[in-house]
Amino acid sequence: LEAVRGAQVIIYDDLLDHALLDEAPAGCELICVGKRKNSHKKEQEEIHELLIDRARKGLRVVRLKGGDPTVVGRGGEEALALQEAGIPYEMVPGVSTCISAPEHFGIPVTHRGMASSFTVVTGHGAGKTAESFNTLAGIRGTLIFLMGHSKAGEIAEGLIKAGMYPETPASVLARAYMADEKR
Repeated sequence: LEAVRGAQVIIYDDLLDHALLDEAPAGCELICVGKRKNSHKKEQEEIHELLIDRARKGLRVVRLKGGDPTVVGRGGEEALALQEAGIPYEMVPGVSTCISAPEHFGIPVTHRGMASSFTVVTGHGAGKTAESFNTLAGIRGTLIFLMGHSKAGEIAEGLIKAGMYPETPASVLARAYMADEKR
């Protein structure tokens, strides 16, 4: 909140509470770079260019994202782009939806006697992720697929084919904390 209130430029995503933008000072440049399935307002390289351009102009730039910017959020890529450009930055971590969304719906990601670990995987690529379904199906902890709503069937099918019990408890959560959230 302190960063937002002190910003001269805010480059923000769609997946956040837009009420945060109301906290920006008058005259702050607001640039939406949100990405939704099959709809990108800006490509990642353009976002890097915006960050670098505004910072080189001496402006206080805030890159505002929902959740934690480094958990399936390209925060690492943006930090590398800033480093390569010689621009100092501070990363302010958020609470990732991989923890907050299940908790919001009453689902602990770890629970004594049931799951002592959790694994976070991007759901975008489903069967094309770096982790194979064979590996994931063998994990005894909680599996969390972020942004996998449209691939939920493919994910379930891949895990079952890889040996996960079809009776394994599962939930599909969408738009947690929003008025139209779903479980």
